[in-house]
Amino acid sequence: MKSRHRYSLVSFLLAAMLMSSGCTDFYEWNGSLEDFLRSQPHRFADVMRNPETYRLQVIYTQIDRDPGNRPTFTSFRYRVDANEYFYPASTVKLPTALLALEKINKLNIDGLTRDTTMITGVADDSQSPVITDSTSPTGLPTIGHYIRKILLVSDNDAFNRLYEFLGQKSLNEALQAKAYTDTRIMHRLELALSIEANQKTNPVVFIDGDQVIFEQSAQKSDIAFVNEAPILLGKAEIISGELHERPKDFAEKNAYSLQDMHDVILALIFPDAVAEGRRFSLTEDDYQFVYRNMSAYPGDSGIDEYSGTAEYPDGYVKFLMFGGNEERIPPHIRIFNKVGDAYGFLSDAAYVIDTENGVEFILAATIYTNANHTFNDNLYEYDEIGLPFLRELGQAVYELELAREKTTLPDFSSFSFLE
Repeated sequence: MKSRHRYSLVSFLLAAMLMSSGCTDFYEWNGSLEDFLRSQPHRFADVMRNPETYRLQVIYTQIDRDPGNRPTFTSFRYRVDANEYFYPASTVKLPTALLALEKINKLNIDGLTRDTTMITGVADDSQSPVITDSTSPTGLPTIGHYIRKILLVSDNDAFNRLYEFLGQKSLNEALQAKAYTDTRIMHRLELALSIEANQKTNPVVFIDGDQVIFEQSAQKSDIAFVNEAPILLGKAEIISGELHERPKDFAEKNAYSLQDMHDVILALIFPDAVAEGRRFSLTEDDYQFVYRNMSAYPGDSGIDEYSGTAEYPDGYVKFLMFGGNEERIPPHIRIFNKVGDAYGFLSDAAYVIDTENGVEFILAATIYTNANHTFNDNLYEYDEIGLPFLRELGQAVYELELAREKTTLPDFSSFSFLE
């Protein structure tokens, strides 16, 4: 992901004032997301004039607690359709990271943890090795540090290494077994590889000094996971600098429906509230590790490459509420999320909390901004339409939640890192 245009200081101060004062546009919630969006034309009119063009989908889930702090969920949807394809981009990194932790736990090998050094080898010319990691505290690559890089700055190579550790077939079969049936993760990111090359994954070895803890040979999936029918979008595509005037076929690309995206967030944050088969097999320490890094900011990571630079503001991977580039986010707001942006598609799925005001909700949305219907020309309306929409959507739902009466405020003590 690349650094995006930054919003003005005035915009940030206005958002901070809204949050601290609890001010909100008067709106009486009637259970309709469409009515909610249309009720605020100053925020959403441009997109709501033609939501089909923007391929807009939104899921908003209210959370209510009983006196024992047990949650119940009420979800509202707008234009949610698993058959209306959107390119998920980096959002696929979250389930991949969770499955990598799950695999470590299921292997159950003495000395094998998320912090064990993992060396990635090669099995053919399309693959690349990893022996060191300059951003890691030890200078060595690990599953845990790859996950940190994914959650903090959405690092693409880190995802690719987890994809290789899991193997294409095992990754997709694990998702299917958990009933995330509208998801397929079938290729690495930011690498132009063939279908066959993506079926193949690198050998890896976990070591502790000179001792080999676990070794996994190169793998090849016997299933390609390509969508059965073409998924044709747009009118043209640029490949190697040459314009091809024909739709782009996304049948060979990853897919991750908005409902699955929302449900992974729900299963991660509230594992006891979902069926056992949909949960990820994580330890309590794994959960706290993911929560902490998922809601952290690049500048607070202790990683020199991410700290003290304009490239990685607090809001870098926070599209909902903060538009992807707020310089500072108030400390009482925590967003547990994963974003994605590519080919004109912008997506975010988040669990949002306000520890001062007892606010919590889940929000997931995707929007498509590609007015000239051409892919790979980098002329997408991210800054003009997509990011402002997601920012305003998150702010509007947050304001609605500030005003919503609750009989029991949430207890956030389960997030031990907040104490």
